[in-house]
Amino acid sequence: MLSTRILTALVGIPLVFVCIYFGNITFYLLMFIVSFFCVKEYLAISKRYNPHSATSLAMAVVFFLFLYFFDIFPYDKVAVSAIIMMFVFFFIEVFGENPNLSVGRISVSFFGSFFIPLSLMYMVYIRNLYDGMKLIFFIFIVVWVLDTAAYAFGIMFGKHKLAKNVSPKKTIEGAVAGIIFGMLTAYLCRYIFMKYVLTTNEALMVGFVIAVTGQFSDLAESLIKRDGNIKDSGKIIPGHGGIFDRFDSYIFAAPAVYYVLQILR
Repeated sequence: MLSTRILTALVGIPLVFVCIYFGNITFYLLMFIVSFFCVKEYLAISKRYNPHSATSLAMAVVFFLFLYFFDIFPYDKVAVSAIIMMFVFFFIEVFGENPNLSVGRISVSFFGSFFIPLSLMYMVYIRNLYDGMKLIFFIFIVVWVLDTAAYAFGIMFGKHKLAKNVSPKKTIEGAVAGIIFGMLTAYLCRYIFMKYVLTTNEALMVGFVIAVTGQFSDLAESLIKRDGNIKDSGKIIPGHGGIFDRFDSYIFAAPAVYYVLQILR
């Protein structure tokens, strides 16, 4: 099991780094694939709600394409897309055979087709910023280090549960360690390759935002999995579970970091 995890990491991490380095359509395609499988796995987890899985997945794909390729669209693409999605799901239910629990089906389906792709699209938006390559490397490195620190310190020193009904193994001590090491990593990254991108205070601020929203994103995915009564979101990555498991930290972190960067700039 450990050898499988290591082998997968040896193949996967360089591939991710190559996509980050080249950016543009290469990084977009990486996030497109990530978004597709995150939505697919989420819909499978939520199957007890009988979501409109095929429709939700199809609209998630179209939405992700729409956000990237249709810059000439003169209106708010996010708002228009949300309205169209809701119209489609309500249309299916209004003219369907069973109105019972229809609001639940609509809600679960809409979350998959709208929120997950939109959140992950912010990784593409960040990559397309000036110095975007460094910013994305910065985010990935901070997330990887804080996740490792939170896990290690939680195992060694954790006594107080963070969210016992959602993720019993996560502790307050581990979360605090994640924040501290996330900010420390941000500080080190700033002096290694981000000197002309962020000031020291800005790097610490962004590191804090990543640490807090990244860990909360992980808890949010744990909540979804707890509701679906499963341990891993999928098995597509040997030894590591699903794509949703590996990229859950960015669901809230990516939008938060993007807007913090906009404010700082």
